[in-house]
Amino acid sequence: MPTFTALTTLMGKDPAQALGLAMEELMPEPTGIGVFEIEDDSGLWEVGGYFTEEPDQAGLALLAAAYGAKPFTVSELPETDWVAKVKRELTPVTAGRFFVYGSHDADKIPEGSEALLIEAAMAFGTGHHGTTQGCLRALDRLANDGVVCENVIDVGCGTAVLAMAAARIWPNPALASDIDQVAVDVAEANVRVNDMEGRVLCLEAAGFENPVIKDKAPFDLVFANILMAPLIDLAPDMNRYMAKGGFAILSGILNEQADAVVDVYAQNGINLIHREEIGEWTTLTLRK
Repeated sequence: MPTFTALTTLMGKDPAQALGLAMEELMPEPTGIGVFEIEDDSGLWEVGGYFTEEPDQAGLALLAAAYGAKPFTVSELPETDWVAKVKRELTPVTAGRFFVYGSHDADKIPEGSEALLIEAAMAFGTGHHGTTQGCLRALDRLANDGVVCENVIDVGCGTAVLAMAAARIWPNPALASDIDQVAVDVAEANVRVNDMEGRVLCLEAAGFENPVIKDKAPFDLVFANILMAPLIDLAPDMNRYMAKGGFAILSGILNEQADAVVDVYAQNGINLIHREEIGEWTTLTLRK
């Protein structure tokens, strides 16, 4: 089945969201619509639709003109078995003591490693991205320094690989939360395949806004591998729900954004103790 994309950009969140809603009225209908801010401080937003039939280019042109967007770029995507492709291209990742792999590489697990199975079909947070890898390396450094965290949460958990990693090396169960129920379902599936039921509890939550999370606070380790803007918004709550002397491992931060995040967290009493760049991404380890 062919897949077509139609992409455009325009200034401002409100016009972008309005254009996304208007695209739902197109015929043939899009199978999905995405509205995303371009993370370069330009104020530009990208609006895109996916179609199983060639979209109505005249209708797209009218929408672009009506909402002040650039003309849509329409492309037909080649048919690809993405899961098979990812399995071929994603090799296992070693991050300190942690070994993140897909089932197709189960014969490559090094002896003595903390192996975590994350299937290629659930690729967000597999460990191949510099942000996830950086968080695992930061966790490994804390453990090597003799730190034992008894109350851990992974905010914006994706696959829950970070919560599982903490629960593997320390005695107490960890929490894993995400704002999106689909991500929570993926996290729960990963917990099951790693035989960690009862060791990681997965919850739907925006930040710390869940009664279970609030009851478990304060935390002595908080992972937040998200993006700069939500990390900055989260700083006051991070201070509120972290234990004194507790650690935060933050990523999803472009290298040039790291200083801004460090400054905001310092203003909230959470100070930098280590930073690492992997490619274009920075991982920060901080302490309250």
